[in-house]
Amino acid sequence: MISPKPSQSLGVKVQSKLKQLSEPQGKLERYLGSLVGSATQTGIGVRRTASSPVIADEDPEVNLFPPPLPQPRICMWKYLDIHSMHQLEKTASVEEMREVLAKLLEIGWPEQSLQDAITLDLFSHALIFCHQQGFSMEQTSAACALLQDLHKACVATPLGNVEECYRHFTTALFCHGVRRPPFSIDLFKEEQLLALADYVVSTYFRHFKLYKYVFTPEVRLDLSLTYMGLQPPKPWPESKTEEQAAIQQEEPETVAQSEQEPSQVCVLRTYIKTQVNKELGQLQKLVEEQLKASEERLSSKLTTLERPSQVSSSKGKNKIK
Repeated sequence: MISPKPSQSLGVKVQSKLKQLSEPQGKLERYLGSLVGSATQTGIGVRRTASSPVIADEDPEVNLFPPPLPQPRICMWKYLDIHSMHQLEKTASVEEMREVLAKLLEIGWPEQSLQDAITLDLFSHALIFCHQQGFSMEQTSAACALLQDLHKACVATPLGNVEECYRHFTTALFCHGVRRPPFSIDLFKEEQLLALADYVVSTYFRHFKLYKYVFTPEVRLDLSLTYMGLQPPKPWPESKTEEQAAIQQEEPETVAQSEQEPSQVCVLRTYIKTQVNKELGQLQKLVEEQLKASEERLSSKLTTLERPSQVSSSKGKNKIK
């Protein structure tokens, strides 16, 4: 009996292990797809107003088409290192945690701008969520880094890129859910990945357009049309300017004539009405006379028809006597 080679058995084991690891990834992809679909359908549309913080015309460095997003990588301790996480763990209240977080993010405290206040709220609520889920310091740092990278991808352009941002987020999320060194690590469990994905979709992606409205410049379209083949307008000559002056002098006379015209029209209208009424009266008389003549003719014919019958009846009576 021939036994398989060690290399062949090792390859079979690796393939089976990869299949086992790919199964939860496929489930997670389908779950995230359903979540982001519902979030984009119920997304809030925002209309641009003049109160936008930045205008694209005033900022020459605004790029409507930024370079493609970088390849997602492991982002543990990327923005919040272990010392920062220890400082956040030592805080005893939410206000103290927000103050420490503002210093770590280099945000003004307590006076803040609109963008700084929104950024602080975003990450403070993310830290509260991580604390409620019981994440470790490594998991909390990675979750905040994922959210930070997602926010940077969102505000990179004022144009809509929700699909690209979602693809970037899910790929970066898988880098922390499957053990495939050096490309990914199993930092989160499957339940933790689903909870984190659900939180990001229901908070950030649901208000994706609002974040883009606040953190991206306003885009204005200056449209100019040029028609090919048309000649430019010619200036008026001096002779025509004199004619225009004469026309302007004649305008008051035309206005006076137009004021007199309504009275003349009324007189003409009344004259026409009287003549029409006269003609109608004459026609009515003619019709009545013709009707009377026709009635007389009919009556005379009827009398002539009735006389022979009366004569014959009188003769019959005489014979009987």
